[in-house]
Amino acid sequence: MEYKIEGTPFPVLICTLANGETMVTESGAMAWMTPNIVMETTSRGGIGKVLGRMLSSESMFLNTFTAKGTGIVSFASSFPGMILTFDIEPGKELIVQKSGFLASESGVELSMYFQKKLASGLFGGEGFVMQRLSGHGKAFVEIDGHCKVYDLAAGEKLIIDTGYLAAMESTCSMDVKTVSGGVKNILFGGEGLFNTEVTGPGKVYIQTSPISSLAGVLRKFMPSSN
Repeated sequence: MEYKIEGTPFPVLICTLANGETMVTESGAMAWMTPNIVMETTSRGGIGKVLGRMLSSESMFLNTFTAKGTGIVSFASSFPGMILTFDIEPGKELIVQKSGFLASESGVELSMYFQKKLASGLFGGEGFVMQRLSGHGKAFVEIDGHCKVYDLAAGEKLIIDTGYLAAMESTCSMDVKTVSGGVKNILFGGEGLFNTEVTGPGKVYIQTSPISSLAGVLRKFMPSSN
């Protein structure tokens, strides 16, 4: 598989597939393809992974695109930002935001990432229902806005506002922390109730314009029905 990423601020991933090669994506990401690309919708991964995708508010089904001869298939970003490429292999899994997965080679497995602490899943809000990319192959991830990467040492911590955590290597761990500074900060600080605490070792990928934050800003300008 050969690929290139073009365009800004709405990038597109264009893949050239050899005969028999397959790309996997969630429904709705394909932008254009040549006629010799065959699409099939599947509940790939068994009932456990299907239920995991449903719990993470993603589609229960995945689309596969297989080339019959050399062909082209493209996947467009749904939000202004970046498309990043990751080489997934055993020991190099990636944890991504629930809407971050764009496409991958067929050897990459997509599943729900279960938090070690129940509070992370119940109270984290946007950005805390995550997905795990495992297996073997290239994976392509959407980033909302610009991406800032930090490489944390073992035990090093980073506090991230809700929704800004785009991805992290699976060697990192995460937890939910109440906003510090007392009731005044929580009620009037405008940062919500919780932050994400990520602990190394491993790389952390932070996005600068999560769609949830943009929606909150735009909501103020929307006409009210009252």
